[in-house]
Formats: sequence, structure tokens, C-alpha cells
Amino acid sequence: MSREGIKRAVNGILEQEEEPEEVPDWGEGPKPELVTGTVPESWHRHSNGGGLVQDTASVADTAYVGPDAQVSGDAWVSGHARVSGDAQVYGSAQVFGNALVYGDAKVSGHAWISGNAKVHGNAQVFGDAIVHGNAWVSGNAKVYGNARVYGSALVTGNAIVSGNAKVSGDARVYGNAWVCGNAIVHDNAKVYGNAEVYGNAIVSGNAQVFGGAWVSGNAKVYGDAIVHGNALVRGNEVIDSGERS
Repeated sequence: MSREGIKRAVNGILEQEEEPEEVPDWGEGPKPELVTGTVPESWHRHSNGGGLVQDTASVADTAYVGPDAQVSGDAWVSGHARVSGDAQVYGSAQVFGNALVYGDAKVSGHAWISGNAKVHGNAQVFGDAIVHGNAWVSGNAKVYGNARVYGSALVTGNAIVSGNAKVSGDARVYGNAWVCGNAIVHDNAKVYGNAEVYGNAIVSGNAQVFGGAWVSGNAKVYGDAIVHGNALVRGNEVIDSGERS
């Protein structure tokens, strides 16, 4: 056999022995962007929805992961929870019950989303935060630290809820408002605009805090009180009616 013939024969044997890479079936269209540092072989399509799930994550058969959504890291999605749109659940986050995470939302860290809670838009929930009940977190809002959002509360816009803060009942936190520290906003209270509620402050009842107002320390604002403008309510002050500006 000629030298060229031997070369062809050897190449033929090598081609037969070479095993093809095991790459998931991405379907039609462009390949998805995977988490940095991972390889395609470490992902699979979820049976219910066709979304991408990293092999290290756990997704129940009953849960839905949409075709463009991703669940990665050590995250868990269980029950009848749904992750859809371009949403991402990662880290050690858990989404369960009938919770919905969709749009471009991100849930990460050790955060929990449960019950009938919804996280959507560009919202982010991370750290050890918990969103449950019928609560909604949407827009560009961020909930993190050990914060809790529950009941039928809504956090939206560019609002931030952080630290050990709690937002519950039918409370609304929106605009560029910030609720942090050990603050509590509940009942039908509203905190919005550029307002800040922090420390051990409590805003409840039908109270409204907005504009550039600050409520801090051990202050309490409740009833039908309205605090707005550049008002400062602090220390042990209590406002249960009227306006402060």
C-alpha cells in the first residue's frame, strides 16, 4: 500500500473511534447564552416547557420552565411554579408552590419565592429575601438581604426593600422609595416617590409617605396620616392623622 493509502486508512480508523460530543438539542434559532464558566454538556432541556436547566439544579416535573428561561447553580423549582420569559433562577434560590417568575426577572442567592407570589419585569430578588403569599415584585424593584414581602403587598418601579424590612398586607412601595433596616410597611400604607423608611419605623393603616420624606428611628406613621415633601419623622414620634411636610 502506498504511503498516501496508509495515511487515508489511519485517518479513517481515527474518525471511526472519535466519539461525537454530547450537546443538548437547542432546537431552532440561535444558541442560548449560558452562565459564564459552564459548558453546553452540563445543561438539559426541561421536559415541561423546554427551558434550560443546569444539571446541578433541581426542577420538578410538575414545574414549568419556558423555552427562554434558565435555572442554574443549586437552584430548586418545584410544585407548580413557573419560570418563563427570559427569567433566571440561580444560586441556591428556591421557587415553589404556585409562584411565577417571568419577564427578565432574576431570583438568586438563597431567596425564596413561594405561594402565589409573582416576580416579573426586571425585578431582582436575592440574598436571603423571601417573597410569598400573593405578593408582587415587578418593574426594576429589588428585594434583598433578609427582607420579606408578603400578603398582597406590591413592590414596583425602582423601589428597594432591603435589610430586615417587611412589606405586607396591601401595602404599596413604588417609585424610587427605599424601605430598609428593620422598618415595617403594612396594612394599606403607601411609600413612594423618593421617600425612605428605615430604622425601626412603622408605616401602617392608610398612611402615605412620599416625596422626599424620611421616616426613621422608632417613629410610627399610621391612620390617615400623610408625610410628604422633605419632612423628617424620627426618634419616637407618632403621627396618626393630618399632614407633615
